[in-house]
Amino acid sequence: MLRFRTPQRHGGRHVLGGALLATALLTATAAVPAAAAAPQARTTAATVRTGTGSPAYQQVAHFYAAYIDAMSAEGGGNLATALRSFYLTPHLRSELSSWEKRNHADGVFRAQNTPLAFRVTPKDSGAGHTWSAVRLTWSTGKHPTYTYLTVRSDLQTGRISGIGA
Repeated sequence: MLRFRTPQRHGGRHVLGGALLATALLTATAAVPAAAAAPQARTTAATVRTGTGSPAYQQVAHFYAAYIDAMSAEGGGNLATALRSFYLTPHLRSELSSWEKRNHADGVFRAQNTPLAFRVTPKDSGAGHTWSAVRLTWSTGKHPTYTYLTVRSDLQTGRISGIGA
């Protein structure tokens, strides 16, 4: 399980990382930037993993961290679009666009606002997919408010292919 605190506390790192990712996306011809494919050693609440790829739930966590920061910093501008292009399948981007037109809200969050924090927990895998539970935190204090999403990722590509309540 990966835990993340309020994005404003570490926002600069994620926005800078997201900006670098967006720049790499615009200039690279490879499917995955070299930085994303490189082994990473991280100290988190979850087990530290090494190797060329990262588990799908970690990709989901990377996406939500960067996307929350992009939405907080620029309200859905070019960086948010670039993050969606990199992390989400084309089919999911099309589904989200339709959902957003019907509901007048952000399909990634299934809400009109940007959450304060999130947590990603790995779930089941099968038939070439894996699922993660995403808990979005909307308020703080003695009784915080949460919503939960189920996120599906393709094991072959590592991209997010479904987001549902």
